[in-house]
Amino acid sequence: MKFFSDIQTFVDIGPISIKWYAVLILAGAYLAYYLSYRNLKKMGYKSELTDDLFFGALLSGVIGARLWYVLFSDLGYYLSRPLEILMTWQGGLAIHGGLFGGVLFGLWFVKRHKINFMRFADAIVPNILVAQAIGRWGNFLNKEAYGRVVQESFYEGWPQLIKDQMFIAGQFREPTFLYESVLNIVGFLLIVFVLKKFSKPKRGDLVYAYLMWYGVTRFFIEGLRADSLMFMGLRSAQLVSAAFLLAGVLGTVGVFRKLFKREKPVILFDFDGTLMDTEPAIIESFKQVINKYAPDLTITREMELSFMGPTLWETFGRVLPNESADQLVEEYRAINFELHKTHVKPIDGAVDLLKGLKEQGYTIGIVSSKLTDAIDLGLNMFDMKEYFDVIVGLEQVKKNKPDPEGLFMACKTLGKGHDSAIYVGDTPGDVQAGINAGMFTVAFAMDAERKNMLEKLNPTRLITSLSELNEVLKEDVEWTYSTM
Repeated sequence: MKFFSDIQTFVDIGPISIKWYAVLILAGAYLAYYLSYRNLKKMGYKSELTDDLFFGALLSGVIGARLWYVLFSDLGYYLSRPLEILMTWQGGLAIHGGLFGGVLFGLWFVKRHKINFMRFADAIVPNILVAQAIGRWGNFLNKEAYGRVVQESFYEGWPQLIKDQMFIAGQFREPTFLYESVLNIVGFLLIVFVLKKFSKPKRGDLVYAYLMWYGVTRFFIEGLRADSLMFMGLRSAQLVSAAFLLAGVLGTVGVFRKLFKREKPVILFDFDGTLMDTEPAIIESFKQVINKYAPDLTITREMELSFMGPTLWETFGRVLPNESADQLVEEYRAINFELHKTHVKPIDGAVDLLKGLKEQGYTIGIVSSKLTDAIDLGLNMFDMKEYFDVIVGLEQVKKNKPDPEGLFMACKTLGKGHDSAIYVGDTPGDVQAGINAGMFTVAFAMDAERKNMLEKLNPTRLITSLSELNEVLKEDVEWTYSTM
């Protein structure tokens, strides 16, 4: 094994040479993957999904980049030497072909997994600028992506390595690879840390910003290059860059949004305290069980509030740790079911809200920490079950809220992705589950005590009556926790 046998080689392992070009391309791809992974995790996507997308898009991108180069450089040469088409380590990858290859795979991937393409793209595409910036240094070491002939004096004060590598075929060349590398980093910073942080971008705006920035950057730098790929006498990269710029402008001014109708979001509700006023029954049921096993225990208002949200097993495990949780739950449920007759009623405005949402064509579901039979009991008492397209109860999930498993399960059952979904709940666990799922999260608080508690979690919206949800639905926003 021998490292750095020449400036283009990273390591020689016997007869196999690993070139810096390949190392830098992969390093750039990995960094873009890492940045995208962080974004997608915040949006509720599992790491396996990100991994599958990354490897598929990387492979498709390399294939597309190589085929684009072969097609527009010297197709006749490669057709006569087909094995050389596979020799990507020698250089010869065209980024535009890589982008098209990656996009085609991405379109197939998101359709298969019921993901919104533009939301995924907003989380990923700006990071490609980082990969492109690093990849250009691979071109530098291969003496590619260079510009016009310049005088030696042009490189006065420059690092010797750059000067030496820009001496190509007996002449000094302008370092257009460096121009593009620097401008790609500047573009990434402007899009991710200025546009995203200090404006209110809509879905797709980060992609359109990438297309405009890279389109303009590459168009002008390509005009300086001396090794451009040509198409019918024109620089192919400039043609594609002009198309990128046009698409970015049209997208930014909203043309594409007008052409494609936005789908109504799925609306998922918690049950206890959100749709059904079960608090009196819950508190009384707990009191009766706790008084039986711990008659000296004082039940404070703070303790009563802690009953709302967690599962029965969690609460009893905390309050009566020395007793059998299963036995306590069985006794609680017997009492609670009987109390439904006198202590349970719909939250004010719940029935009217649900009826109106169904008339408007919304898909509605329930995701609760309550067992399904208890949910059905409450709904059937007031003829409310007909409004729901899916109900996910505690026994159907392995992980309860704030884990978003139940929310994802509801969307999957409905055949929908979670990229346009609203979750409405009244407890910290509900709000955190919605945030963890990357959904548009509406906190519902009927009193100041709960409002103060839920505001600290920074939900997307906070309402104090269910009727306010109708006004929220009129907003021109993306139905996710963030705009991505």
